[in-house]
Amino acid sequence: MDEIKPGPTEWGETPGVGPWEGPLPEGSRYDPELLRDGDTRNVVDAYRYWTRDAIIADIDTRRHPLHIAIENFGSDANIGTVVRTANAFAVHTVHIVGKRRWNRRGAMVTDRYQRLAHHDTIEDLLEFAAQAGLTVVAVDNVPGSVPLETAVLPRDCLLVFGQEGPGITPQASAGAGLTVSIAQFGSTRSINAGVAAGIAMHAWIRTHADISAAW
Repeated sequence: MDEIKPGPTEWGETPGVGPWEGPLPEGSRYDPELLRDGDTRNVVDAYRYWTRDAIIADIDTRRHPLHIAIENFGSDANIGTVVRTANAFAVHTVHIVGKRRWNRRGAMVTDRYQRLAHHDTIEDLLEFAAQAGLTVVAVDNVPGSVPLETAVLPRDCLLVFGQEGPGITPQASAGAGLTVSIAQFGSTRSINAGVAAGIAMHAWIRTHADISAAW
């Protein structure tokens, strides 16, 4: 078999791996077409030549009890970025509240491997969280919020992010058991919602994830 090289990025820097050389591996997780033609997907080396279903099934065995929700009442362009980051951290589910349609370009096809759920209203999301035993944590720079840098995020929690500009809706804020903010030191009033989501997710990872299990 050819030496496995890093997979392609969104900038198209590398071609992935070519067709499999030598005796074909056994197991249903391998995709016959990928073995024959090569695998140019942006996946980690451990998943080279695997079928999409096999990759999803493997990630499902390692997903974290962290849920993410982002409000989409104005067609937020950050959703793709949130989904992509959630996939990188093996987040359990990304919940999209409001409009069903969102720009998937920023997800860089990671939405194929990430669990997604839709809720028409914040009330629907809060009901889900209550039934699932998740603590709702709003992430927003508002008066009375707790600095994320000193807060202790619950293990079983749902991080909620508002859309760019208006931030968390009053309904989401009222339903949260905890509101955290990200420390800022410059001139802008807020940071990009996709970036904020990545910072908050990583804060949870540093506290609760088994870092030795990372790729």
